[in-house]
Amino acid sequence: MALSSMTGFSRGQGNHGLYGWAWEIKSVNAKGIDVRLRLPPGWDGLEVPVRAKVAEALTRGTVYVNLTVKRDGGMAQARINEPVLNAVLATLANLKTRVDAAPPSLDGILALKGVVDVVEECEKEEERQAAEAAAVQSFAAVLNDLVAMRRHEGEALKAFLLARLDDIATLTARADAAPGRHPEAIRTRLAEQVATLLAASDRFDPDRLHQEALMLASKADIREELDRLTAHVAQARQLLKQGGSVGRRLDFLAQEFNRETNTLCSKSNDVELTNIGLELKTLVEQFREQIQNLE
Repeated sequence: MALSSMTGFSRGQGNHGLYGWAWEIKSVNAKGIDVRLRLPPGWDGLEVPVRAKVAEALTRGTVYVNLTVKRDGGMAQARINEPVLNAVLATLANLKTRVDAAPPSLDGILALKGVVDVVEECEKEEERQAAEAAAVQSFAAVLNDLVAMRRHEGEALKAFLLARLDDIATLTARADAAPGRHPEAIRTRLAEQVATLLAASDRFDPDRLHQEALMLASKADIREELDRLTAHVAQARQLLKQGGSVGRRLDFLAQEFNRETNTLCSKSNDVELTNIGLELKTLVEQFREQIQNLE
């Protein structure tokens, strides 16, 4: 399966009969799936099917869904407002007996405000239901575009993460090959320090010092940390190859990477190993930051 990012945007339009609409979908990072809908008044019936489609397509992310709808009034109809027309005619008849003037024309009467009403075609329930069904279908297409964009972003993230894993593996191999990490080198360095202490003062117990030095040499061995880093790199590569919703598992691995790297730095008593540990910490942090974007 392909990897998917949790960020993306998609927009699409549609129409049916007198209705036209536009869908906008935006998704950002989140620990789980959170769908936030904005529907126009009277279109609340779309909430259930829209949420169901999002749940089928996505497993993580905060998803913002916005729908705008516009209805064309259709064929306008002109209607005579009989009460207003009768009142106008009665007034004209009254004025005719009082004022010597030419009789009013028909177009003049119809031009009077309120005599003619222009009304839009009434909304029909069956047309509304058909428009809602078509809007849900168009939402599925817009959602597919969002999924495609998230997968495209996911492939870019995959390439970046694999490159960071290669760098981590290279540094781990360098740490393994560093002369200063081998027990013999550690014991030699500690023996020199013990000899310096004994030369400086005769109050130290030589046997006790040698025992403490051996214990410190054992604790300074980073073999276990290097083995774990190597195992974590292999597991992370396998998860990236597997694809799908692996963001949480990779996030857990990033925490393990960070733990082993911190331990390596704390155990290091060699400049080269310390520098390698610091480089590892930088790479692990870059790895962890980008994993936050994965589904």
